[in-house]
Amino acid sequence: MSNHTRDLRETLIWVFIVITSIFMTGYYDIVLGLIPLALAGITGVLVLAGFALTTAIPLASVVAVGLIGHAMFVRTPVDSPPARREPGKTAD
Repeated sequence: MSNHTRDLRETLIWVFIVITSIFMTGYYDIVLGLIPLALAGITGVLVLAGFALTTAIPLASVVAVGLIGHAMFVRTPVDSPPARREPGKTAD
């Protein structure tokens, strides 16, 4: 891995940590932000590395689809359990 790629990755991780600590965002908020960031950022890096745009976009989209797949199937959204009511107690 080149130094430029490593520096970019470390910078993106640092930005990710700062943003999450400031705004207290949830996992799915972060995923929604990372999808276009990954698509545009990886495409730009690949184009600068010499790949054709028609190759860079599909390669970057694999990462974006991977983020979506992780959010949907690996870390599945779940409903919170309903509040338990104690039997026999009423508002009367």
